[in-house]
Amino acid sequence: MRKFLSVVFLGLFLGLPGFGQTLDTKKLDSLFDALNSRNLALGNIAISSNGKVAYRRAVGFAALEGDQTRKATTETRYRIGSVSKLFTAVMIFQLIDEGKLSLEQKLAAFFPELPNASKITIGQLLSHRSGLHNYTADDTGFPDWMDKPKSHEEMLHVIAAKTPDFEPGARSEYCNTNYLLLSYILEKTGKMPYARALEQRITSKISLKDTYYGQKISPENHESRSYKYAEGSWKSQKETDLSIHSGAGAIVSTPTDLVKFIEALFAHRLVKPASLERMKTMVDGYGMGLFPYDFGAKTGYGHNGRIEEFYSALRYFPETKLAIAYCTNGILYPRTDILDAVLKISFRKPDTIPFSQPNLLKSKDLDAYLGSYSSTQLPIVVTCTKAGSQLVLETKGKSFEVVPINSNYFMHAPTGTFFEFHPDKGELLIKETDNVYELRRK
Repeated sequence: MRKFLSVVFLGLFLGLPGFGQTLDTKKLDSLFDALNSRNLALGNIAISSNGKVAYRRAVGFAALEGDQTRKATTETRYRIGSVSKLFTAVMIFQLIDEGKLSLEQKLAAFFPELPNASKITIGQLLSHRSGLHNYTADDTGFPDWMDKPKSHEEMLHVIAAKTPDFEPGARSEYCNTNYLLLSYILEKTGKMPYARALEQRITSKISLKDTYYGQKISPENHESRSYKYAEGSWKSQKETDLSIHSGAGAIVSTPTDLVKFIEALFAHRLVKPASLERMKTMVDGYGMGLFPYDFGAKTGYGHNGRIEEFYSALRYFPETKLAIAYCTNGILYPRTDILDAVLKISFRKPDTIPFSQPNLLKSKDLDAYLGSYSSTQLPIVVTCTKAGSQLVLETKGKSFEVVPINSNYFMHAPTGTFFEFHPDKGELLIKETDNVYELRRK
């Protein structure tokens, strides 16, 4: 399985055009029109150039419950999951700039009862090098209580009950526990709740009107619900109680606010230049609140997020002053492909809008894809045959026809599964929600 944080994802947002180059908004609209008309995407995108929003577009729905069905707009608000961590890191560095915290300060100064508290530093929490166990791991019972409110004391008990995964500083490993604790440290040091700190330190300072600490989802407040595509339709997902996440994943925002936020960060309007440099410094691919997303010679930074079926991504390219944010409340058409198409359009590189050349495949064109494919990642074999000019796939005794998106890319809409062939490599990629599976021709 290859996640979005893998090679498939690392090049998505990187290397947008330099300022001065106009975005092809008509082609961007053609892309999203193609997806929207086929009910293939729920989401919202914003692109900014040199401090100005150059493109915004919403597709699909914010809610799909009976008479409460609402279309998404560019004002629709989304839970942004772990992109919240970048906000938390910024506020921690503000406290460092003010001399109220230091990167070398120990966790024991705040929570001495936690494992390795006398060894773990603020810097290690910021860079995911603490070794603490992830409170969202299945072995904590998280799936059973994710929708129930929990106090700080209860969450600290969950953390204290688990043995650390490794010694502090030994390696980097992504862990929600680090930023939950940073949000508690922020509250203790600043003597105010996280929600108020967010408002005072960031949103009011740079005029973010649609960014705040989330509560129970409120459709009346332009907030979206999340959905998973299954059995031919969108299914509403269980709602997480955000009290368990705090600064690790409790913020609600819009793509427009997100690009404004990251622009302000890199313009030194939120932290001092030296602090931003520390945030950008990578060790084992981890910064302090930022991750690297380079594209060729272009340097990019950002963060991803997921909570329920909300997915978000935020990127910034300092050399060209380009920012992009994408939020979705449900994935059908792979978001990697959506964003890859956005990049190609933005770069004015050759690209084909999905479904823009229907019925051009002839029977002989399918020959390159025929055969059986298998993988060590999946206990299945996929056999590809054809019926005239129609590609037919068979697995586990079931066969089904797939619809061409372009010459080497097909979909099976009822199951929300996509098939991308690379015959020169003997490769078949199966894409499903946020996963990519690689199969090889036998």
